[in-house]
Amino acid sequence: MSFTVLIPARLASTRLPDKPLADLGGVPMVVRVAQQALQSGALRAVVAADSVQIMDACKAWNIDSVLTRTDHPSGSDRLAEACELLGLRGDEIVVNVQGDEPLIDPSLIDAVANLLTERPSASMSTAAHVIDNLDDFRNPNVVKVVLDAQGLALYFSRAPIAWWRDGFGGGINALPQALKPLRHVGIYAYRAGFLREFPRLPQAPVEVVEALEQLRAMWHGYRIAVHVSEHVPGPGVDTPQDLERVRKLF
Repeated sequence: MSFTVLIPARLASTRLPDKPLADLGGVPMVVRVAQQALQSGALRAVVAADSVQIMDACKAWNIDSVLTRTDHPSGSDRLAEACELLGLRGDEIVVNVQGDEPLIDPSLIDAVANLLTERPSASMSTAAHVIDNLDDFRNPNVVKVVLDAQGLALYFSRAPIAWWRDGFGGGINALPQALKPLRHVGIYAYRAGFLREFPRLPQAPVEVVEALEQLRAMWHGYRIAVHVSEHVPGPGVDTPQDLERVRKLF
């Protein structure tokens, strides 16, 4: 199986300006992400940049990149343009690896890509892992997902799901016992044809309420297959504090 990793990289960031170029042990963060992706089974890893500065940084480290528009409302829109620029066929598989995940496990990239290949009924695939921490279960910044018997997503939410009726009567003081809650991991695989179509789908009301883009696909009837990983992924970089924490690892 062959697939392409696309890494959206936007220079402007509210919480961490110039984040893709942040130094991690002498290497820009977006380059670190691409280097990790190239350790997977991907045919290639391409940075979908919004600036010449990012492209120059990639070129200096022999990382492929394409220049996309600066006005894309989301990473998915940027990736859709990258598919056009790269001339990807509709049936080719694309894995979206976020540009702030320098510790992404290459085997997780492979697992998500392989899952989509094995599940023709799904238009997307993603990943999750078991939540064993009550604070994470209650945290709205930790996205949860519930699956059906076939491992397809039933719903994603920032709320604690599945809701344990009897156990939560007096507040959320314990994790559900009958069903292990799952934390969503923000990595996606798509077929390039669907990825081109996705930004053109009207936003879903539930997507707007939850601020979760993947709910748009589900609202329009598309299915998302979920790989449940045994391992917790490495930390991403959203804030200056995250950056300092990850810098220590390099």
